[in-house]
Amino acid sequence: MRSVIQRVSGASVAVDKETLSSIDKGLLVLLGVEEGDTDKDALYMADKICKLRIFEDEDGKMNINIKDAGGEIIVVSQFTLLGDARGQNRPSFIRAAKPQEADELYLKLVERINQNGIKAKTGKFQTHMMVSLVNDGPVTILLDSNKTF
Repeated sequence: MRSVIQRVSGASVAVDKETLSSIDKGLLVLLGVEEGDTDKDALYMADKICKLRIFEDEDGKMNINIKDAGGEIIVVSQFTLLGDARGQNRPSFIRAAKPQEADELYLKLVERINQNGIKAKTGKFQTHMMVSLVNDGPVTILLDSNKTF
């Protein structure tokens, strides 16, 4: 499971020009579910996202997590994070999990974030979404549940 986490001062997700979710201060998480990922990967990723200390404290150091910063999270499923373009110009997505499996793990991750006391909003699985954000910092963190980076 892979994610791109962006600290934002605002973000939203729309489908067909209708806003589904929006937040002010918080995190926008783009999530890719890989073939072979399990509940363990979803729980690890959710807990790691919740514990990341990437918000500034009173001294201007990134030392505060999302809950302590009073922020919210939008999680957007994005299978293209598993794209492999190393050998060609058209990425291969064969490592991405099948839609039903990916959706189950995506929802498990969102549920776990909510269980951690943080409001998690979502996009709409398997639709063409328009994602808008104002990256604060900019701060962008990459996570992989297999810890390959």
